[in-house]
Amino acid sequence: MLISVGLIALGVVLTVIGSNILVDGASTIAKKFNISDLIIGLTIVAFGTSSPELAVNIMASMSGKTDIAIGNILGSNIFNVFIILGIAAVIYPVRVQSASVWIEIPMSLLAALVVGVMANDVFFDGSLITGNTIVKNVITRTDGMILLGFFAVFMYYTVYASRNTKEDLKDDLSREMHEELKEKPLMTTGRATLFIIGGLVFLYFGSDWLVKGAITIAKLGGLSDAIIGLTIIAAGTSVPELATSAAAAYKKNSDIAIGNVVGSNIFNVFFILGLSASISPLPFSSPTALIDILMTIFSSVMMFTFVLAGRGRMISRSEGVILITIYIGYVSYLISTVA
Repeated sequence: MLISVGLIALGVVLTVIGSNILVDGASTIAKKFNISDLIIGLTIVAFGTSSPELAVNIMASMSGKTDIAIGNILGSNIFNVFIILGIAAVIYPVRVQSASVWIEIPMSLLAALVVGVMANDVFFDGSLITGNTIVKNVITRTDGMILLGFFAVFMYYTVYASRNTKEDLKDDLSREMHEELKEKPLMTTGRATLFIIGGLVFLYFGSDWLVKGAITIAKLGGLSDAIIGLTIIAAGTSVPELATSAAAAYKKNSDIAIGNVVGSNIFNVFFILGLSASISPLPFSSPTALIDILMTIFSSVMMFTFVLAGRGRMISRSEGVILITIYIGYVSYLISTVA
C-alpha cells in the first residue's frame, strides 16, 4: 500500500514538473520561430496546464482502464469547479470581467451536457461487449471524433473572436503565463529541446506510475477504478490549475482565476476525453456513473448560476464555501458506496 501511495505521489510530482518544463521549452521554440503570442497562449500554454490529465488518460486508455480515463476527466471537472473555484472565491471574490469568459462559461456547460448525452445515448450507440459483459452506456470512437470536432470549432471561435476584439494576451490565464515567459530570458534552442524531451519523459513515467499506483490501491482497498479516477487521480492532475487559480485570486485577478477553470473544463471534455475515446471506447461500468455525470453537469450549472445570475455577477466567499461543502458531500457519497 505504501509503495502504491508513493507511486501516486511521485507520479503527480513528475507530471506537474513535466508539464511546466514542457511549456517552457515549447514556448521558447515557438518564440524563436516567431509564432504569435495568441497561438502560443491558446495551444502550448493551454495544453501545459491540462497535460497531466492528458498523459494519464492516454496511458489509461492504452491500458484498457477506461473507468480511470473517464473518471479522471469527470472528477477533474468536478474538482475544478467545487474545490479550485471554491478556494479561489474564499481567497478573494471572483468577478467576471473579460468578454471572452462570457462565451466560455456556457460552452463549459454545453461540454458537460454533451458528455451526459453521449454516455447515455444507448439508442444511437447500442451496446459494447467487453469480455462476457455487455455495457450499454459507452462513449464510442465516433463520439470521440465528435468531441474533437467541438474542440476544433471552439479553438477556431477563440482565435477568431480574439482577433476581432483585438484582445491581446493580458486578460486570460494564457496571457499571464505569457507575461511571465516574457520576463524570463529566452533559453537556447538546445536547452529548450532538452526541456521538451525531458517534459515528455516526465509526463510518460509520471502518468504511468500514477495509473499503476491507483490501480493497486483500488484492488487493495476494494475501490473501483472509477472512484480512484474521480478522486485521487483527478485531484492530483488538477494541481497546476489549483496553483494557478489560487495565485490569481490572491493577486485579485478574477478573470484568470475563473478563466483557468472554465478553459480547463472545456479542454478536458472536448480534447482529452475526445482523444481518449478515439483511442479506446469508454464504457460506463461504474455504479455511480450517472451521479458522476449529473455532478459534472451540476457543477457547470452552479458556476453558470453564481457568475451570471449572482449579485454583482461574482462568486462570493460564502458561495465559495458552499462549493467546497458540496464537493465534500460528493466525495463522502462516493466513499459510502464502497463502505
